[in-house]
Amino acid sequence: MSELSWLTARPIAHRGLHDLNKTCWENTLSAFERAAARGYAIECDVHLSADGDVVVFHDNSLDRLTGTNGYIWQRTAGELAALRVGGTADHVPTLGELLRLVDGRVPLVIELKGIPGHDDGLVAKVGEALRHYNGKVAIMSFDHWLIRDFSRHAPGIPGGLTAWGDVDHELEAHFSMLAHGISFVSYSVTHLPNRFVSFVREKLAMPVITWTVRDEEAVRTTFSRADQMTFEGFEPDAASVA
Repeated sequence: MSELSWLTARPIAHRGLHDLNKTCWENTLSAFERAAARGYAIECDVHLSADGDVVVFHDNSLDRLTGTNGYIWQRTAGELAALRVGGTADHVPTLGELLRLVDGRVPLVIELKGIPGHDDGLVAKVGEALRHYNGKVAIMSFDHWLIRDFSRHAPGIPGGLTAWGDVDHELEAHFSMLAHGISFVSYSVTHLPNRFVSFVREKLAMPVITWTVRDEEAVRTTFSRADQMTFEGFEPDAASVA
């Protein structure tokens, strides 16, 4: 059995098990608790705060999720903790808070979000936070400059490429990242099948998860062309949860 069999054993809740930001918002402790309680793996996004802490948040800017002007990298972790997400009781959490909440109950798949000029040290900080975490966890990124730091600053933690696209120049860029020790791929379900994903699955036996699955057609595509889905907006059948 593959050392990464846990990555594809159960559906992965995209930014936690939120309700499309109606009452339970993405990347909040509430969404993560809902996912863990139902046995889903959790995908989340992380940035560096102004004071060098790792915070769980998707966007570069604060307005969509907090109604506040400015950028994530301009605020300290304490200042971000004071912001309410979507007007709910939830705040912008740190990675440490997420790790303590989940505490190994379900796997975590952490996407590192690069911002040129504002992400120095992100990989090292994530690696440090995960060094003594006992649960199943993997890291991934769209950003090639961050992936190149995975083996140096987060050794022993499975690292993946998050990607999309189906034209030659996009696929060739993805192939170039195979030289940097990635051990899985997270690919846009809307760009399957393609020769890169076929190669890594069939020739390298590398697990592939998809993003973001929102309907039955995308579920069917995932399980015919990849190994597991990152989903939102519905709950997969209980039978598909390990």
